[in-house]
Amino acid sequence: MSALQLLAQADAIGRAVALLLLLMSVGSWVVLLWKFWLLRRAAADLTLGVSVFWQSPTLGDALPRLQQLDREAVLAPLVLAAHQVDTARHAVDAPTTLATSADVSHQLTRVLRQALHAVLNRLRTGQVLLASVGATAPFVGLLGTVWGIFNALTGIADQGQVSIAQVSGPVGEALVMTAAGLFVAIPAVLAYNVLGRRIARIEADLEGFARDLRDLVAEAAK
Repeated sequence: MSALQLLAQADAIGRAVALLLLLMSVGSWVVLLWKFWLLRRAAADLTLGVSVFWQSPTLGDALPRLQQLDREAVLAPLVLAAHQVDTARHAVDAPTTLATSADVSHQLTRVLRQALHAVLNRLRTGQVLLASVGATAPFVGLLGTVWGIFNALTGIADQGQVSIAQVSGPVGEALVMTAAGLFVAIPAVLAYNVLGRRIARIEADLEGFARDLRDLVAEAAK
Protein backbone atom coordinates (compact mmCIF):
# COMPACT_ATOMS: atom_id res chain seq x y z
CA MET A 1 0.00 0.00 0.00
CA SER A 2 1.38 3.37 -0.99
CA ALA A 3 1.72 6.42 1.22
CA LEU A 4 -1.12 8.16 -0.63
CA GLN A 5 -3.42 5.21 0.01
CA LEU A 6 -2.50 5.26 3.70
CA LEU A 7 -3.31 8.97 3.90
CA ALA A 8 -6.58 8.42 2.05
CA GLN A 9 -7.66 5.82 4.62
CA ALA A 10 -6.48 7.83 7.64
CA ASP A 11 -8.76 10.11 9.63
CA ALA A 12 -8.16 13.79 10.41
CA ILE A 13 -5.73 13.13 13.25
CA GLY A 14 -3.73 10.63 11.24
CA ARG A 15 -3.44 13.06 8.35
CA ALA A 16 -2.46 15.87 10.70
CA VAL A 17 0.33 13.73 12.17
CA ALA A 18 1.58 12.79 8.69
CA LEU A 19 1.50 16.44 7.58
CA LEU A 20 3.37 17.53 10.70
CA LEU A 21 6.07 14.91 10.10
CA LEU A 22 6.37 16.06 6.49
CA LEU A 23 6.79 19.69 7.53
CA MET A 24 9.37 18.73 10.15
CA SER A 25 11.31 16.69 7.61
CA VAL A 26 11.31 19.42 4.95
CA GLY A 27 12.25 22.09 7.49
CA SER A 28 15.11 20.09 8.98
CA TRP A 29 16.54 19.20 5.56
CA VAL A 30 16.40 22.81 4.39
CA VAL A 31 18.18 23.97 7.54
CA LEU A 32 20.64 21.08 7.33
CA LEU A 33 21.75 21.84 3.77
CA TRP A 34 21.83 25.60 4.34
CA LYS A 35 23.90 25.23 7.53
CA PHE A 36 26.45 22.93 5.89
CA TRP A 37 26.89 25.47 3.10
CA LEU A 38 27.07 28.41 5.55
CA LEU A 39 29.60 26.83 7.91
CA ARG A 40 31.76 25.62 5.04
CA ARG A 41 32.01 29.19 3.73
CA ALA A 42 32.50 30.59 7.23
CA ALA A 43 35.38 28.23 8.00
CA ALA A 44 37.08 29.07 4.70
CA ASP A 45 36.59 32.81 5.24
CA LEU A 46 37.99 32.56 8.76
CA THR A 47 41.15 30.77 7.67
CA LEU A 48 41.80 33.19 4.82
CA GLY A 49 40.79 36.23 6.87
CA VAL A 50 43.19 35.51 9.73
CA SER A 51 46.05 35.14 7.25
CA VAL A 52 45.13 38.40 5.49
CA PHE A 53 44.79 40.26 8.78
CA TRP A 54 48.23 39.39 10.09
CA GLN A 55 49.81 40.23 6.74
CA SER A 56 48.28 43.73 6.75
CA PRO A 57 50.48 46.66 7.88
CA THR A 58 47.85 48.33 10.09
CA LEU A 59 44.43 47.70 11.56
CA GLY A 60 42.90 50.30 9.23
CA ASP A 61 44.41 48.56 6.21
CA ALA A 62 43.20 45.14 7.30
CA LEU A 63 39.55 46.14 7.80
CA PRO A 64 38.54 46.91 4.17
CA ARG A 65 40.35 43.84 2.91
CA LEU A 66 38.51 41.64 5.39
CA GLN A 67 35.15 43.21 4.55
CA GLN A 68 35.66 42.22 0.92
CA LEU A 69 36.65 38.60 1.43
CA ASP A 70 34.68 37.77 4.59
CA ARG A 71 31.50 36.57 2.85
CA GLU A 72 29.77 35.36 6.02
CA ALA A 73 31.03 38.22 8.23
CA VAL A 74 32.67 36.03 10.85
CA LEU A 75 35.92 37.96 11.27
CA ALA A 76 35.27 41.48 10.00
CA PRO A 77 32.85 42.41 12.85
CA LEU A 78 35.57 41.73 15.44
CA VAL A 79 38.15 43.81 13.57
CA LEU A 80 35.61 46.59 13.05
CA ALA A 81 34.81 46.68 16.78
CA ALA A 82 38.50 46.88 17.69
CA HIS A 83 39.11 49.52 15.02
CA GLN A 84 36.29 51.67 16.41
CA VAL A 85 37.80 51.55 19.89
CA ASP A 86 41.23 52.39 18.52
CA THR A 87 39.83 55.28 16.46
CA ALA A 88 37.85 56.70 19.39
CA ARG A 89 41.00 56.62 21.50
CA HIS A 90 42.70 59.05 19.11
CA ALA A 91 39.69 61.35 18.71
CA VAL A 92 40.23 64.60 20.59
CA ASP A 93 36.55 65.59 20.70
CA ALA A 94 35.13 62.19 21.67
CA PRO A 95 32.46 62.49 24.41
CA THR A 96 33.17 60.91 27.78
CA THR A 97 30.75 58.08 28.54
CA LEU A 98 30.70 55.01 30.73
CA ALA A 99 31.78 52.98 27.69
CA THR A 100 34.86 55.14 27.07
CA SER A 101 35.82 55.81 30.68
CA ALA A 102 37.40 52.38 31.16
CA ASP A 103 40.89 51.63 29.94
CA VAL A 104 41.43 50.37 26.41
CA SER A 105 41.82 46.74 27.42
CA HIS A 106 38.42 46.67 29.12
CA GLN A 107 36.78 48.50 26.22
CA LEU A 108 38.21 45.98 23.79
CA THR A 109 37.05 43.06 25.92
CA ARG A 110 33.50 44.41 25.97
CA VAL A 111 33.14 45.24 22.27
CA LEU A 112 34.89 42.07 21.10
CA ARG A 113 32.66 39.96 23.34
CA GLN A 114 29.56 41.62 21.90
CA ALA A 115 30.77 41.16 18.32
CA LEU A 116 31.74 37.54 18.97
CA HIS A 117 28.34 36.74 20.48
CA ALA A 118 26.57 38.30 17.48
CA VAL A 119 28.61 36.20 15.05
CA LEU A 120 28.07 32.98 17.00
CA ASN A 121 24.34 33.60 17.35
CA ARG A 122 24.12 33.89 13.58
CA LEU A 123 26.13 30.70 13.07
CA ARG A 124 23.89 28.84 15.55
CA THR A 125 20.71 29.80 13.73
CA GLY A 126 18.71 26.66 12.99
CA GLN A 127 20.31 24.50 15.67
CA VAL A 128 17.23 24.78 17.87
CA LEU A 129 15.03 23.55 15.02
CA LEU A 130 17.25 20.54 14.38
CA ALA A 131 17.35 19.67 18.08
CA SER A 132 13.57 20.05 18.40
CA VAL A 133 12.87 17.89 15.36
CA GLY A 134 15.31 15.23 16.52
CA ALA A 135 13.74 15.14 19.98
CA THR A 136 10.05 15.28 19.07
CA ALA A 137 9.67 13.54 15.71
CA PRO A 138 9.77 9.98 17.18
CA PHE A 139 7.02 10.89 19.63
CA VAL A 140 4.91 12.47 16.89
CA GLY A 141 5.28 9.26 14.89
CA LEU A 142 4.43 7.22 17.98
CA LEU A 143 1.29 9.30 18.45
CA GLY A 144 0.24 8.42 14.91
CA THR A 145 0.94 4.75 15.60
CA VAL A 146 -1.05 4.68 18.82
CA TRP A 147 -3.97 6.46 17.19
CA GLY A 148 -3.87 4.12 14.19
CA ILE A 149 -3.82 1.01 16.40
CA PHE A 150 -6.68 2.42 18.46
CA ASN A 151 -8.77 2.94 15.33
CA ALA A 152 -7.86 -0.54 14.07
CA LEU A 153 -8.90 -2.21 17.34
CA THR A 154 -12.07 -0.16 17.46
CA GLY A 155 -12.97 -1.30 13.96
CA ILE A 156 -12.30 -4.93 14.85
CA ALA A 157 -14.47 -4.65 17.96
CA ASP A 158 -17.33 -3.22 15.91
CA GLN A 159 -17.17 -6.17 13.51
CA GLY A 160 -17.39 -8.65 16.39
CA GLN A 161 -14.80 -11.07 15.00
CA VAL A 162 -11.00 -11.20 14.94
CA SER A 163 -8.61 -12.71 12.41
CA ILE A 164 -4.92 -12.32 11.65
CA ALA A 165 -5.71 -10.52 8.41
CA GLN A 166 -7.92 -8.04 10.21
CA VAL A 167 -5.23 -7.25 12.79
CA SER A 168 -2.01 -7.34 10.77
CA GLY A 169 -3.11 -4.93 8.04
CA PRO A 170 -4.27 -1.96 10.15
CA VAL A 171 -1.57 -2.44 12.78
CA GLY A 172 1.14 -2.63 10.14
CA GLU A 173 -0.16 0.55 8.54
CA ALA A 174 -0.15 2.28 11.93
CA LEU A 175 3.44 1.24 12.62
CA VAL A 176 4.50 3.10 9.48
CA MET A 177 4.05 6.30 11.49
CA THR A 178 6.73 5.20 13.97
CA ALA A 179 9.12 4.47 11.12
CA ALA A 180 8.33 7.86 9.59
CA GLY A 181 9.07 9.58 12.89
CA LEU A 182 12.46 7.88 13.11
CA PHE A 183 13.17 8.70 9.45
CA VAL A 184 12.58 12.37 10.25
CA ALA A 185 14.46 12.41 13.57
CA ILE A 186 17.68 10.56 12.72
CA PRO A 187 19.01 12.99 10.06
CA ALA A 188 18.14 15.94 12.29
CA VAL A 189 20.04 14.48 15.26
CA LEU A 190 23.08 13.59 13.17
CA ALA A 191 23.11 17.04 11.56
CA TYR A 192 22.77 18.75 14.93
CA ASN A 193 25.82 16.92 16.29
CA VAL A 194 27.98 17.37 13.20
CA LEU A 195 27.10 21.04 12.78
CA GLY A 196 27.58 21.64 16.49
CA ARG A 197 31.15 20.37 16.28
CA ARG A 198 31.85 22.63 13.30
CA ILE A 199 30.45 25.64 15.13
CA ALA A 200 32.56 24.77 18.18
CA ARG A 201 35.72 24.71 16.06
CA ILE A 202 34.89 28.08 14.52
CA GLU A 203 34.09 29.48 17.96
CA ALA A 204 37.45 28.34 19.34
CA ASP A 205 39.30 29.95 16.42
CA LEU A 206 37.35 33.20 16.81
CA GLU A 207 37.98 33.35 20.54
CA GLY A 208 41.70 32.86 19.98
CA PHE A 209 41.74 35.58 17.33
CA ALA A 210 39.77 37.94 19.59
CA ARG A 211 42.31 37.52 22.39
CA ASP A 212 45.20 38.17 20.03
CA LEU A 213 43.43 41.21 18.58
CA ARG A 214 42.72 42.64 22.03
CA ASP A 215 46.33 42.19 23.09
CA LEU A 216 47.55 43.80 19.86
CA VAL A 217 45.42 46.94 20.17
CA ALA A 218 45.86 47.25 23.92
CA GLU A 219 49.64 46.99 23.60
CA ALA A 220 49.66 49.61 20.86
CA ALA A 221 47.61 51.92 23.09
CA LYS A 222 50.32 51.81 25.74
